[in-house]
Amino acid sequence: MAISPLLFLSFFFFFSFLPFLPFYSASASALHRTYIVFVQHDAKPSVFPTHKHWYDSSLRSLSSTIQTTSHSDTSRILHTYETVFHGFSAKLSPLEADQLQKVSGIVGVIPEQVRELQTTRSPQFLGLKTTDSAGLLKESDFGSDLVIGVIDTGIWPERQSFNDRNLGPVPAKWKGECVGGKDFPASSCNRKLIGARFFCGGYEATNGKMNETLESRSPRDSDGHGTHTASIAAGRYVFPASTLGYARGVAAGMAPKARLAAYKVCWNAGCYDSDILAAFDAAVADGADVVSLSVGGVVVPYYLDSIAIGAFGASDHGVFVSASAGNGGPGGLTVTNVAPWVTTVGAGTMDRDFPANVKLGNGKLIPGVSVYGGPGLAPGRLYPLIYAGSVGGDGYSSSLCLEGSLDPSFVKGKIVLCDRGINSRATKGEVVRKAGGIGMILANGVFDGEGLVADCHVLPATAIGASGGDEIRKYITVASKSKSPPTATIIFRGTRLGVRPAPVVASFSARGPNPESPEILKPDVIAPGLNILAAWPDRVGPSGIPSDKRRTEFNILSGTSMACPHISGLAALLKAAHPEWSPAAIRSALMTTAYTEDNRGETMLDEATGNTSTVMDFGAGHVHPQKAMDPGLIYDLTSNDYIDFLCNSNYTVTNIQMITRKMADCSKARKAGHVGNLNYPSMSAVFQQYGKHKFSTHFIRTVTNVGDPISVYQVTVKPPTGTLVTVQPEKLVFRRLGQKLNFLVRVEAMAVKLSPGSTSIKSGSIVWADGKHTVTSPIVVTLQEPL
Repeated sequence: MAISPLLFLSFFFFFSFLPFLPFYSASASALHRTYIVFVQHDAKPSVFPTHKHWYDSSLRSLSSTIQTTSHSDTSRILHTYETVFHGFSAKLSPLEADQLQKVSGIVGVIPEQVRELQTTRSPQFLGLKTTDSAGLLKESDFGSDLVIGVIDTGIWPERQSFNDRNLGPVPAKWKGECVGGKDFPASSCNRKLIGARFFCGGYEATNGKMNETLESRSPRDSDGHGTHTASIAAGRYVFPASTLGYARGVAAGMAPKARLAAYKVCWNAGCYDSDILAAFDAAVADGADVVSLSVGGVVVPYYLDSIAIGAFGASDHGVFVSASAGNGGPGGLTVTNVAPWVTTVGAGTMDRDFPANVKLGNGKLIPGVSVYGGPGLAPGRLYPLIYAGSVGGDGYSSSLCLEGSLDPSFVKGKIVLCDRGINSRATKGEVVRKAGGIGMILANGVFDGEGLVADCHVLPATAIGASGGDEIRKYITVASKSKSPPTATIIFRGTRLGVRPAPVVASFSARGPNPESPEILKPDVIAPGLNILAAWPDRVGPSGIPSDKRRTEFNILSGTSMACPHISGLAALLKAAHPEWSPAAIRSALMTTAYTEDNRGETMLDEATGNTSTVMDFGAGHVHPQKAMDPGLIYDLTSNDYIDFLCNSNYTVTNIQMITRKMADCSKARKAGHVGNLNYPSMSAVFQQYGKHKFSTHFIRTVTNVGDPISVYQVTVKPPTGTLVTVQPEKLVFRRLGQKLNFLVRVEAMAVKLSPGSTSIKSGSIVWADGKHTVTSPIVVTLQEPL
């Protein structure tokens, strides 16, 4: 996902069935948009040979009752869906959408939304090494029969990360194809990249026909994001690999022998729900084992969330879905892709960085990071330093180094301090360069805190934290009034390994609580997502700026977009080693074996503040692939469990049918328990105080033995501060593999003094151990004082 995920509602151009008055057509075009229509699959009248005929007829029946400008021989259907759910997408007016809701066999109609992207050493940092003879890579033969479907911006198939040397034939189960298009012959696929498709119906419905001089009507990646994420998940070993000389070494994905299928849904104007659903539908029908989605947006109820709906259909078919948590951190309630059948991935740092420090004229050093790879600044020389906010007519625009805001007469030959915000970090450097600046220092705002992202700048530049920005501004102000005007230089230190502490929760990584289901802790886990080296297309400069003509086979990017495919690749390895495991079992293994301590042996820090991070930042913790291979116990789930969860979340039967394609009987689910009883590997209790003094709840959990056939697990409880947590029984005795045993967790809490509208969140853990395996579940207690 891009660093600031947003969700926009889009209005679509209008094409309709019957000729009508031109003035009506002009006004209607502003009202029409794409809707996604859910149908009861078995309600198709037998008179129609296919479901599409039925859908077309239903739309034509609307045309006869509502004045439109359409042509009856033109299908308004953009996509039909047959696998993850049943229905179609089409351009409709609000009135038509309302009328369609009343047609027999139509379950629901929701407006399309637009998503945004959430945009190496990581295999070694995670403990996956080529020389490992007994670990996860060995056990799974690198996942060679598994297929990872990447829903993104497409792929650059010629990259060495996607070569098929020494790979066996395409898995027999594979039903997908390589769809050719502009600059992408069908022969672009091989035994590594075994499928490629593109979906642009929703995109073009709202934006008109794409400009094929700027993007490719094919699976070819003209952005870079999809190539990058695909190679993180399953890139082959490539040596030597680096970006502009940084991060030299071997590049490899998590599952180097897993097969890839690319589903291009993201275009210059975003990623459209109708296209994303078509990609989910195709990926599952094609035979993908894992779907990786580094795309997201604002959280809405699950029955209005196309990603949640597509992911449920995938999970129901046994397909593991991982999605990026979003880059809205470090604020709370920012996590996205929160459905419990999706594995939601936040981002952490690795023990590698790229220091590029600022040396001021007064001798002070301000730490920064950069992957600038061009000619550096003259060693030992200090350059004039200015703050952009004090050199333009409009102080706000110039402080952000927006296009056209800098006066070249003030900037030429100087290092310019710019503030983060509005335009991209690399674009600010281009603005400074065009105005004649010799270098740039990019300062975080207060909200960004101290989290630093290294970029491939087009001029000597570095990123510094908010406190460093304050210090430099203060220095400029003081020095400007003295006889020694402000000066500085940037010292590029290259690649530094063995950084401590690591991992650290990345500043941008989106945080809980879960805005839709606070009883489900999200994100689930974190994985490497800061400054990740991975494959990059030929026609896109490493900065992503159109004027950047540099070319590199690999690029370094940051975002939960980069963390998500780490989990996708790991899921493929786990599925290869344990073919019988469900998507929920794989997630459980990743969560219950995750760790929360850094390489100093202390709780992971939050990059934004430098303080200790919490479960709302990292979920169950940072993934530990080797331990996930043998978790001992798993918390498993079926589609019926998720339906019970939706019942207990007070979703209507129609809402649930839109998500699951199934008619739910909620009476049993509501008798059986509450929303917190979903057999999830974490536990979250939420209490509204309302003047009460004592609160209590319980969780029922079922664990399945996947460790040693005969084993005894003893529980250790670390209750959240101020709570009493008891577990019954305290001992679980297993006599065979696959055996399931239940336990009950009771939680009691006392009220705390809170101001209206405020919240207290405390966390602890429940750990089952048999002397060989340690199975850890976070437990969170939230007390809220209503307004």
